[in-house]
Amino acid sequence: MALRKVRLDGDPILRKRSREVSEIDDRILELLDDMVETMRHENGIGLAAPQVGILKRVITIDVGEEPIKAINPVIEEEEGSVEGLEGCLSVPDLAGTVDRPETITVTFMNQKGETVQMKPMGYLARVFCHEIDHLDGVLYTDKAKEVHANVNEDEDEEI
Repeated sequence: MALRKVRLDGDPILRKRSREVSEIDDRILELLDDMVETMRHENGIGLAAPQVGILKRVITIDVGEEPIKAINPVIEEEEGSVEGLEGCLSVPDLAGTVDRPETITVTFMNQKGETVQMKPMGYLARVFCHEIDHLDGVLYTDKAKEVHANVNEDEDEEI
């Protein structure tokens, strides 16, 4: 495993649409492991492949249990709506209020190539939506009602 450089807002790769993964090979598995290591090193809770310079539809999420490694994630359904504060490793020192679904149904492949369907709610749904947006070249700042300096020192985790 290795740390990868997190791309920052202004890097053109963050605005491009990622390609689907057609085969889960050693390179994809290594990417997933590196993304988890990088995400934890940067005190993040989610990371999308474009944030480390790879235009593949791959995300990792770690909200306290086993990390989720999702390949080709697709949001199938959205329910409800809730505003919440978001930050991003690619947009450091800022936070913004974003309206996201309260519950989603998401389908993806795990690292074994198995299809997984989840119905995350609340914070986990927000993180999935945030990371999947990255795969489409969208940053949370594009959707935020307001963006401001992140002055909450207790909140050291960013999506």
